[in-house]
Order: sequence, then C-alpha cells, then structure tokens
Amino acid sequence: MSVIDKVLGKLTPLPEQARIEASANARAIASHGGWLWQVLDHHDAIRARFAACHQAETAEDRVAAMRELGAILNAHAMAEEVVLYPALAQAGEKMHAGHAYHEQTAAKMQMAEWETIAPSTPEWKDKLKHIEGAVLTHMYEEESSWFLHLKDKADRQDRLADRYREEFERCGGGLSTDRGDRPAAGPASTLMSPID
Repeated sequence: MSVIDKVLGKLTPLPEQARIEASANARAIASHGGWLWQVLDHHDAIRARFAACHQAETAEDRVAAMRELGAILNAHAMAEEVVLYPALAQAGEKMHAGHAYHEQTAAKMQMAEWETIAPSTPEWKDKLKHIEGAVLTHMYEEESSWFLHLKDKADRQDRLADRYREEFERCGGGLSTDRGDRPAAGPASTLMSPID
C-alpha cells in the first residue's frame, strides 16, 4: 500500500446525505444544458461507473468497468482543467482552482497505479475504494462550493458551456450532453490495459 493510499484510507468519508444535498442544490441552480448541468451529468455518470466497478466480479469485467471509468474521468478532468479551472481562477478563486488541479493530478496518478494491480486481487478493490473516496470528495467540493462560485461570478456562461462540451468530446468522453440528456454508457477506453 502506497503512502497516498494510507492517507486516503484515513480520510473520513463524507456522509452520503451531504453529497446528495450538494448535488441537488447545484442542480437546482444549473441551467439545463449549461456547463454546470453538463458537469453534474458527468458526475452522475462517474458515480455510476464506480458502482459498475464494485459490481464487476470477473477480472475481465473489472478491467472493462475500470476502462469505462477511466475514459469518463479523463475526459471530464481534461474539460475541467482546460475550461473551468482557468475560469474559476479568473473569477477570483485561484486557490480553489489550484487545489482542484492538484486533486485531479493525484487521482490520475492513482488511476495509473490501479492499472498495474491484478484485477483478481483484493488490492484491486482496495485501490478502487481509495480512488472513489478521493474523487467523490473532489466532486463534493465542486458541487457544494467551487462551481457555485463560478456559476455566480463568471462572465459568458454560454461560452463556458460550449467550450466544456467541446473539450469533453475532444477527449473522448463518450457521453453526449448536447440536449441535456442524462448520460448513457460510453465506449470503453483503450487507453488503459491493466495486467492480470
């Protein structure tokens, strides 16, 4: 177990009710199809992908579930890093933007480490839980605070929505939010190929 795993394992998980309320409050102020709406759709899809990883029983199913999770996490993170975090910094929230970049970098490093763990082992499930806890905490920070500030302070909200959508699709997220639809399962990414 890495040092980061030990730290993540000691973090107190957020109560599920707090996450649900933050997401509902953010959804209440989001414009249908706007950037915040898209982000919340992607957060819902990420939570569903984590659930699929937990439910996968065979090594092959675990790898497929992990690849789908990796595809949406990567596209979502890149869209936030290219579009939303710079806008957050420009809206006077530089500290939150910097913290967000740091957390996503740590998650990417953990995902890369997870790829090297045999999916048939208990360590694979342990790493899944650690990554999920960190990602859910990060999404809570966005939904309960950071992105509410951005929604309130940023100019040109329509441009943010268009640019966020473009970056997400460019990075192969596999979800369409053009009509504000709830996300459907996207294709599995071929970027990750864990060992057995």
